[in-house]
Amino acid sequence: MPHDCALPDPSLPDLDPAIRALALRLADPDPAVRRVAVLQLADLEDEDGVPLLLQRLQSDPAETVRAEAARTLASWEQAEVVPALAAALADPGREVADAAAQGLSELKDPASGAALLPWVTHQDPFVRAAAWRGLRELRHAPGFDAAMAALSDAAAPVRREAVAVLGWLKRNEALPALARAATGDTDTDVRRAAAGALGLAADPSACDALLAALRDRAWQVREEAARTMGKLKFPDAVRPLIDALEDPYWQVRLQAARALGKLRDRAATAPLTVQLTHAISNLRKEAALSLGNLQDTAALPALTVAADDADPEVRKAARIALAQIGSPPGPA
Repeated sequence: MPHDCALPDPSLPDLDPAIRALALRLADPDPAVRRVAVLQLADLEDEDGVPLLLQRLQSDPAETVRAEAARTLASWEQAEVVPALAAALADPGREVADAAAQGLSELKDPASGAALLPWVTHQDPFVRAAAWRGLRELRHAPGFDAAMAALSDAAAPVRREAVAVLGWLKRNEALPALARAATGDTDTDVRRAAAGALGLAADPSACDALLAALRDRAWQVREEAARTMGKLKFPDAVRPLIDALEDPYWQVRLQAARALGKLRDRAATAPLTVQLTHAISNLRKEAALSLGNLQDTAALPALTVAADDADPEVRKAARIALAQIGSPPGPA
């Protein structure tokens, strides 16, 4: 990537005087001065400064200046910004590439998808993963086939981001592949992402894969599977989720408790009541809230005790639950 400090003639008559002054500072030989000028140019919030920022991103000799330009450009919506940030993913400076990737991940304009899609086949796995991350929430339909193919990518971060894209696209034909990823991928983060993506598709055919993921060797995958089951509200998930209340990781228990509250099956009353005495206050709070959703009077004694819990959030949750069941506590 050729880098230089040359700038368009800052004396152009149609250039705002403030921008013209900063253009001169962007040509300063000191990179610290140029970096501050980039920040000041961003503060002006004038679209006439975008070409100057693009030039700093594409040609400044200092990595710190290029990175600052990438971070600044992420907040602009001009058509030329997305292609420039995508090209910056391949910048030899990792700070620049990271800044460009972060900016692309925050895109909201669906039109940006066409500019990003060609980069998902780049030879650098970092670039491929970053491009998919930028595409994630754009729901760029033409990227579906490429995302399906990326599930076989040798790089786990690429597979993980492709899984997320498929989840956001919400196409049922992706469910079998997502189910395989949730239960069979070698990478924990990919399996976890796939378990979450199955929930975005909101289809009952995901149930078997999620039940398997609830038994995964990695607690992060079990946690995500429990969370997704709560979203999808599979009746067949009640017993496995009750079993998950005994998971050695409280994070899994918490998601299982929350899911059981959404399923509203009173078979979970007694197991959830046990969680009201767990050492982790967040779990006690979640159990109380879920018991309120079940509206089972059998939980009243335990919730009455929990209404005096040492943690104020647990006390609040217990009182909410008691009110839902129909027996609010007395004054504190």
